[in-house]
Amino acid sequence: MNNSGVTTDELRRFVLDRLDEDERRAADEELPMLDDAERRGRLRIVRSDDGSGLLLLPGPVQAAEERATVPFREKADLLRTEVEQTDDEAVLRLVASAYNEHHDWQEEWR
Repeated sequence: MNNSGVTTDELRRFVLDRLDEDERRAADEELPMLDDAERRGRLRIVRSDDGSGLLLLPGPVQAAEERATVPFREKADLLRTEVEQTDDEAVLRLVASAYNEHHDWQEEWR
């Protein structure tokens, strides 16, 4: 449990549930919340320089001509794996920030 009283497990569960919702949205051909958050500059997911993987970064997206768009399915798979395996609260908070407009969002996760 961290100083705000929220456990890493609670934060992890929130993110995994939102990824599930996003997968349903994508299947229904709706914009996933993750993609919307990326467009709004909350975070960005880009290919590594050598092209071997993806990187999760804070901050606004680069200009479209400076980066290749990573398909939602690929981003979701990377994030699900990362969220399931990490105990790094900073990573969990960064991913959770993509969903800060969701009704289950808690302000102490900022």
